[in-house]
Amino acid sequence: MRPEQAKAREYLYRKGTLLAPSVIRERVSAAFEATEAFLGGVSEGEARRRPVPTEWCVQEVVDHLVETHRPSLDELRCLLRGERPAAGPIPASLQSRAPLERPWPELLAELGRLHAEILELLVRIPDDFTSSAQASVVLVINAKNADGSESPLHWVEELDWKAYAVIFRLHEIDHVNQARRALSALSP
Repeated sequence: MRPEQAKAREYLYRKGTLLAPSVIRERVSAAFEATEAFLGGVSEGEARRRPVPTEWCVQEVVDHLVETHRPSLDELRCLLRGERPAAGPIPASLQSRAPLERPWPELLAELGRLHAEILELLVRIPDDFTSSAQASVVLVINAKNADGSESPLHWVEELDWKAYAVIFRLHEIDHVNQARRALSALSP
């Protein structure tokens, strides 16, 4: 295990597994609110402009969030029933078949609906709830290479429901930052 993996595992334990559901819910909610506030200021034209040929545009980032939140919500439901999700881990770069074909307002509305469903599920969890069920999750972090450069490091981690729920927050923050970089790259 690389040090970056150990650090990520420790973070998910401290900021997920050990926390009360109400704290996790507040943090996930804050990330969703920040995402929606940021994206609400992005026009359809801006959302569809790719900063460089190899980078996702904002709409592709949002498409990715929608496409990953759908199965993640189902997996969280399984975990909260005390069941291991039947399918394997959700692919790290999941997107729809045609991420740029959906109207931007429709995509934002779907993201908002998914946020609301996730939060509704988290609100119903009592602070004393426990479950031993785990799900396989593909984790991706930027890791230092021997030459000092960074590249993505992927691996599968087994997570309990609390650490799993924290991934919603981390995923949103990571991709909102990606969307911010894409927008700033469009500015002269």
